[in-house]
Amino acid sequence: MTVLESIILGLVQGLTEFLPVSSSGHLVVTEKLLGLPPGNLRFIVAVHLGSLLAVLAVYRVQVGRLLKGILCGRIRRKNGRWRFSNPDTRLALLLGVGTVPAAVFGYLFASRIEEAFSQPRFVGFSLLVTGTVIFSLRFARDRKGEPNFFRAILVGLAQAAAIFPGISRSGMTISAGVHSGIERTRAADFSFLLSIPIILGAGLFKFLDDAGEGLPRAEIAVLLIGALAAAVSGYLAIRILLRLIKKKKLHYFGYYCWLAGLAVLALTL
Repeated sequence: MTVLESIILGLVQGLTEFLPVSSSGHLVVTEKLLGLPPGNLRFIVAVHLGSLLAVLAVYRVQVGRLLKGILCGRIRRKNGRWRFSNPDTRLALLLGVGTVPAAVFGYLFASRIEEAFSQPRFVGFSLLVTGTVIFSLRFARDRKGEPNFFRAILVGLAQAAAIFPGISRSGMTISAGVHSGIERTRAADFSFLLSIPIILGAGLFKFLDDAGEGLPRAEIAVLLIGALAAAVSGYLAIRILLRLIKKKKLHYFGYYCWLAGLAVLALTL
């Protein structure tokens, strides 16, 4: 992989990780268009970690409060109900609950997920599914709910489904949150914060897996450049998406996913 190819793929990853169009699906298709071998897991992990930096930059204040809530918060049971010393402790617990489905799913079906990354036709069908889910937001009622245990599980299951290429993580989790009753901007915030533990966990798992093999210096440079491109484009994508959510225009991405899915199928069938 050249430096230019690394930049292109990094930009694609950062933009499509947070815009609801499936970053993994676009990486598979872009790799095919560039003539690169599919499923370079080291590079995929690197650009996802770059996306993680974008989330941390946008939500640095909230992340700091969550860490404080984890370290200093208290949970106790009173009058048959669980009580939290502050709302950040409660939110941290809900994010942990929402992370479990994707972690379990990714561990149990790792080999099948890896196979899916080499199948552009699978990506095409998945993009059609993503488009349908996102378009359904056009008919979602505006409600003022907050994340709770049940909603965290639903959003977590949506994130688990998005492990497969072509299924948008942000699109699925935001849609699940909105349809379950969470206020739109709160659903987006919960979705982005929920990406932190799963990206960090996957990156750490891959790093430990490769720790004994070592990396050539040339590959390290390519990975770092791709990660930086993903971080910059990811930061811009989050800002854009938050504005679109406030304007209730997220469902327009459904049209794009439908067109992209049909285009991929037309090229692969």
